[in-house]
Amino acid sequence: MSMASEELANRIRDLLPNAAIREQKMFGGIAFMLEGNMLVGPMKDGSLLVRVGKEGMDKALALPGAGIMTMGSKTMTGFVVVSGDAIEEDFALGEWIDRAHAFVKSLPPK
Repeated sequence: MSMASEELANRIRDLLPNAAIREQKMFGGIAFMLEGNMLVGPMKDGSLLVRVGKEGMDKALALPGAGIMTMGSKTMTGFVVVSGDAIEEDFALGEWIDRAHAFVKSLPPK
């Protein structure tokens, strides 16, 4: 894991809404999971992968620093990537975590 993603992972741990969150290795780093569903994941460059769901995509993409998440040539529907600049403040990072948590808690456990 890169230094930027490790630093972001530590900030995420401090802001997580509850102890039911667990960490899982994914995408060459770690992902934070709620009942088997991915919430967020720090990326190597310090950006944040955020699960917002298909219905939340437009609203999320309208926010500063948010973009469409792609893996290779594939678009990850229901996920956005948020630039590190947009989550420098813990308040902003917390809002993205809260947005992911609100969506993921509506999903059935895996």
